[in-house]
Amino acid sequence: MNHGRISPQIAQGLLSLQKRIKLANIPSSKIDESLTIATWNIREFGRRPRREAALHYIAEIIGQFDLVGIVELRENLEEVAKVLQYLGPYWRIIYSDAMSDAGGNHERLGFIYDKRAVTFTGLAAEADAPRKQRGLEYLPETSFWRSPYMVSFRAGNFDFVILSAHIRWGDDLSARGQEIEMLADWIEGKRRGTHAEDKDLIVVGDFNINQLDDDLYKKITKHGLCAPEALRHLSYGSDLAKKKRYDQILHYPRYPSNFSNLGGILDYYIDESYIPELFPDGLTKAEFTYQLSDHLPLWTQINTDIEGFRLEQVLKQG
Repeated sequence: MNHGRISPQIAQGLLSLQKRIKLANIPSSKIDESLTIATWNIREFGRRPRREAALHYIAEIIGQFDLVGIVELRENLEEVAKVLQYLGPYWRIIYSDAMSDAGGNHERLGFIYDKRAVTFTGLAAEADAPRKQRGLEYLPETSFWRSPYMVSFRAGNFDFVILSAHIRWGDDLSARGQEIEMLADWIEGKRRGTHAEDKDLIVVGDFNINQLDDDLYKKITKHGLCAPEALRHLSYGSDLAKKKRYDQILHYPRYPSNFSNLGGILDYYIDESYIPELFPDGLTKAEFTYQLSDHLPLWTQINTDIEGFRLEQVLKQG
């Protein structure tokens, strides 16, 4: 971490934040053996100016992981550039273009990663809604309000594609469910493609799913995607009230031992009474969400050294 010259107030806030981070029990990763990934919806990141302290806190939180899918990254990238500066010279970002209409909410999707732990391998693309021919044109029957964004990486001997999405809220659950189901079908088609870049897919982001037992979750998992065991049985959510399961990390269990039993939510908020530890002059809960966020990071650790499992499969097949 490269926080540089900071005020005593920010230093005190970072110390308080580090205590909260410690309670999350996030394990250190090992190069070529494990990778800690997270998804975090950082509320309207880049839309309105954040305090200098908030940018240091965001960097401190992101720095606990190796690869973070960022949701609600906005058009202005000046503040995310500062966060990368505080993270240090090994950190990189890959991001999509901003959607410029009201449905897209001027948002991007991005991935911030530590290049010592994970390597970008070439694919960076948005997911397009399925199209049908109408006369001489090929047009979608419906659309993703914010196009999902996928990037290919390698960690150890594990090659994978990670896709991040921010599903519409919409006026009703049926429209949201339709978009979620369309994404599930798109992902399955991508995975089964003859020339797919990699069949190891990890899906992250904000799906606006209330709970894991509701119909929206069933729609995104209809083809076999599932939450890692460590996240499936969490008793709390990633909203500040810790009641909703809006954010997800999902995968196809191609390699059963790929996901460790480690995962959870980094609670940097606790409750409203703890806000003054980070912002001594006082903020309301609503104001706090525009400095840090109204979502908490969801994380899990992946075992990237899968050579032993591959060798066992060769023996079984032989």
